[in-house]
Amino acid sequence: MTKARLSLFQIWNMCFGFFGIQIGFGLQNANTSRIFQTLGVEIDHLAILWIAAPATGLLVQPIIGYLSDKTWGKLGRRRPYFFWGAILTTAALILMPNSPSLWIAASALWIMDASINITMEPFRAFVGDNLPDEQRSTGYAMQSFFIGIGAVLASCLPWILTNWLDVANTAPAGQIPDSVRIAFYAGGAVLLASVLWTVFSTREYSPEQMAAFEAAEAAAKGEAVAVEAQAAGRGVAAYLTGGVAWTIAGLAVAVGVYAARLEKELYVLAALIAGFGVAQLVAGQLKAAGRTRNGFSEVVEDLFAMPSTMKQLAVVQFFSWFGLFAMWIYTTPGVAAFHYGATDTASAAYNAGADWVGVLFGVYNGVAALAALLIPVIARTTSRRVAHALCLVLGGLGLLSFLVIRDPKLLIVGMVGVGFAWSSILSAPYSILSGSVPARKMGVYMGIFNFFIVIPQLLAATVLGLLLKTFFGGQAIYALVLGAISFLIAAVAVFAVNDPGEPKRLAKSAS
Repeated sequence: MTKARLSLFQIWNMCFGFFGIQIGFGLQNANTSRIFQTLGVEIDHLAILWIAAPATGLLVQPIIGYLSDKTWGKLGRRRPYFFWGAILTTAALILMPNSPSLWIAASALWIMDASINITMEPFRAFVGDNLPDEQRSTGYAMQSFFIGIGAVLASCLPWILTNWLDVANTAPAGQIPDSVRIAFYAGGAVLLASVLWTVFSTREYSPEQMAAFEAAEAAAKGEAVAVEAQAAGRGVAAYLTGGVAWTIAGLAVAVGVYAARLEKELYVLAALIAGFGVAQLVAGQLKAAGRTRNGFSEVVEDLFAMPSTMKQLAVVQFFSWFGLFAMWIYTTPGVAAFHYGATDTASAAYNAGADWVGVLFGVYNGVAALAALLIPVIARTTSRRVAHALCLVLGGLGLLSFLVIRDPKLLIVGMVGVGFAWSSILSAPYSILSGSVPARKMGVYMGIFNFFIVIPQLLAATVLGLLLKTFFGGQAIYALVLGAISFLIAAVAVFAVNDPGEPKRLAKSAS
């Protein structure tokens, strides 16, 4: 018994919701710094306010992954999360540009990112659930395509409204321009419509069918079907020892920050370290009491039981997403100051620079949509690892070009490289990962994999502002240089990844 091959149109329907999700994500990425600065945030405090996004993802994605693995109802397994997440995200998109104060805007960002995560996380598992192995690369490439074109529209919307429809892109001090507000309204409407299209135009296999597919696949390989049981897993002593060590380390960092009077943002880093320790202590206590049949214990156990390929990909993801987060936070203030000579958020020059950044983000996302069609060809002629490394190098060179190029129009050249990196980051790691995790845990492992997207973002949010203030005189352009270096490190780390599906893929190509 095998999963049916789907037509291109069916795969299109499965992935179309990502078009809307990325519109919400793209509006957030391109305009959040602009909104925060408009409401009075200083440049070196921007990063800490962005912490809502990764912190929310760290908590929400593994929970949603775990729950969606065990959900079954009228809308199936993953689609209920698409449905309700889209409704909540649309509400947050309407709220954020109408925020009268900084803290309401920060709260709206938190709600928006939680809702996007509720919607987005099951989409990754949705491809693994519904497609046979040989079509998964196509599914993830289709997701990258929709992510690219959705983000193009989102990034360019304020610029289009200003330059094509004469909507004002400036406003009195402390107020969000009409071009940004209307862009968020339009984006919310498109997000809701596209996600609902996927919800009502697709179907899912039942739990019984999924179990039959797994049994058939195991039989074909001559293996026994894995049984959910009280596996030994990590021992109680290891949990408690690790928990104590990580908790003490977090407290030590907090004391060091206080004693040296460092930036308060570093307390977030201390809390992250200590939080990991506390999670292990709780998991250890639950295991000692024999109470492991709960979502928390299972997620923590799965975290420590990750396949080796997933651990190797974690390093690549860490440096890739650190670079991306540096770019998302600091491109607007960096370009406005370095290329337009403006730091006053109410000035025409600053807002012209901010609008142009929206266009640049649209360019890299447009390139990403096209690259999604080209990267599989590069992978077939070389390997998935070589293709991913090449794209990351192009992204690093693209970000470095911002320090060299002074004409804002020519920054488009650098964004071509970033587009290739972004497209590959969205597809290659998932294509490699999906062949190395158990099908029955696809959702939870996709959620855990998000840790290695979120942790570098949290680190960036806590240290980038301090690094810029301490070493670069608060000049945001140098955050892009740090991002470029991070991309290049990720490219090197790709070659340490074992791709279990690569020999099989190469054998198919040769036959």
